[in-house]
Amino acid sequence: MIPESFVLNRAHKKLEELAQQQQIPLSVALPDGRQYDLSSAPKVQLRIRDTKALAALSAPSLDSLAEAYIEGWVDLDGDVQDIVDQAVALANSSKSSSPGLLRLLPRANHTKKADKAAIEYHYDVSNDFYAHWLDPNMVYSCAYFEQGDEDLETAQIKKIDHILKKIQLKAGETLLDIGCGWGALSIRAASTFGARVVGITLSTQQYELAKERVAAQGLSDRIDIRLQDYRDVTETFDKVTSVGMFEHVGLKNLKHYFSIVQRCLKPGGLAMNHGITTSSVDNRETPFGGGAFIDKYVFPSGELPHISTVLREIELAGLETLDVENLRRHYALTCQEWSRRFEASAEELRGLVSERVWRIWRVYLPGVAWAFRDNWISLNQILVCHAGPIGLNPTPMSRRYIYD
Repeated sequence: MIPESFVLNRAHKKLEELAQQQQIPLSVALPDGRQYDLSSAPKVQLRIRDTKALAALSAPSLDSLAEAYIEGWVDLDGDVQDIVDQAVALANSSKSSSPGLLRLLPRANHTKKADKAAIEYHYDVSNDFYAHWLDPNMVYSCAYFEQGDEDLETAQIKKIDHILKKIQLKAGETLLDIGCGWGALSIRAASTFGARVVGITLSTQQYELAKERVAAQGLSDRIDIRLQDYRDVTETFDKVTSVGMFEHVGLKNLKHYFSIVQRCLKPGGLAMNHGITTSSVDNRETPFGGGAFIDKYVFPSGELPHISTVLREIELAGLETLDVENLRRHYALTCQEWSRRFEASAEELRGLVSERVWRIWRVYLPGVAWAFRDNWISLNQILVCHAGPIGLNPTPMSRRYIYD
């Protein structure tokens, strides 16, 4: 075991080095009373509460810094976006962040049981918790800021309509909504577009609230919300949507996942996959870490593929890619707004969940906004149909239909 005095000396040495550079607007208070101002005008105050955090300071990465905050080893004062900015700056200062140490992202075992447990960990925190910082429809995925200045509720409705227009959803058609969340897209597809919908989720709390919302809208005869794994769907549908779900599928399962989309989609139909992708072509970790934090604390077993990997697996599954739209800027705005709303309700949220869960989400939301802004991750909407003769593609010759 490494002596505490050794770790403390390493932390002192690292902080002295950064204090001389005066480039990071951060002040750090150590347990022995020493304080280091890493610039002349610190924006963030970091206070060590437990010596376990010293290792994170001596060789900082986003993973180690996030862990120290979440586990309560440090306290942080300052604007939450400034906190994320200084964490990135600290990680950037570490020699452990050199490109030579980039690692392959983890590969999880995506059995039905494991996937259900992972989904429940993330989504079954508390419906009230999510309701405090999502829009009233509780849409937990990238919004569509068509003009750039919409409020969150408007942008989320526009996102749903943008998807349903892309798949040309018509009255009387059947729609499979994979990963239906709290039911917003399913409800809009039935109430506004006249479709008959099957929405599936693995989250018990999402399932129960989505069922309530469908009943409250008087749509129980048009929408069937199920607590069901996508691999267990046997029917075929005119249209298929998957929004914010395939991040949980796993890289090695992508072909199988898209094969099921292909199997559930009637020939001549359209499917839309809306999901987060990594900007790393070889599916490796970011230079400053973050992947281990996400896997341990936020999305257990979540894996992000590069867009090139996604498109390859789509084609191998017997589907043809018709349209790809990058909405990275839109997701940066979405997460920024989620974080702002979280901070505005911070004390109320603190009373709904444990301190550890509260800290996870407080640092995760602005952190992921940063990742979208800095091009570590992206969001792509991919429109597909059955591969084969031209007649299987029902879209017009021009993409104008999406915007008319």
